[in-house]
Amino acid sequence: MNSSTIKIADIWKSFPVERDRPGFKEFIVSFPKFLKQNNDVFWALKGINFSVDKGECVGVIGRNGAGKSTLLSLLLGSLLPTKGKVTVHGKKTPLLELGSGFHGDLTGIENTLINGVLLGLTKEEVLERMEDIINFSELGDFIRMPVRTYSSGMYMRLAFSVAIHSDPEILLIDEILSVGDESFQKKSGEALMGLIKGGVTTVYVSHNLEAVKKICARAVWLEHGEIKEDGNPNKVIKNYLTCL
Repeated sequence: MNSSTIKIADIWKSFPVERDRPGFKEFIVSFPKFLKQNNDVFWALKGINFSVDKGECVGVIGRNGAGKSTLLSLLLGSLLPTKGKVTVHGKKTPLLELGSGFHGDLTGIENTLINGVLLGLTKEEVLERMEDIINFSELGDFIRMPVRTYSSGMYMRLAFSVAIHSDPEILLIDEILSVGDESFQKKSGEALMGLIKGGVTTVYVSHNLEAVKKICARAVWLEHGEIKEDGNPNKVIKNYLTCL
């Protein structure tokens, strides 16, 4: 029986190459060349194949521009592949741009309700967890104020608290283990580790190689949109570091 929660099958993803528009004279003179350039694309991912089993934690590493964020966006569904197929079984909880769905004029409580429902909970379930969410976020009376009055740290603490109380089945994480001050970072890291050890399937994109070694059972190294290596985190990271 196939236990894969995530399956990436021959994924290719391209983006159009942005070029400066020529002036009218240059456009007339170089019209054939302009048409050719206008069809140019950048391939962010090229023939990617891998799967993630249920309960597995996989770290994705690579240089800037290697295709890591594009891969996460495809898993989330905010991007569609140019070619190939992405299959994801389970409720996805992104820890990418925390609080991106918050409305500045609504209170912390109102945003918690909306965000919790967007993450797959019912209104009743969010209300049942409201006290736990507020306590974890450490916002106190600020929870009843519009979030536009929050500092960036407060904003992220609330978003993180809602996310981890939403019964995640699949965590998609992008460099998010440093939320808030040192005390909250420790608490948020422990909460994430609890979810991962509890069997939540996780894809963790990070430049923090020590964190990848610590929490991931596997590492996938992306290089120029292709998988360079997939396997034991210690071995993959060692080989990656020799190429930097």
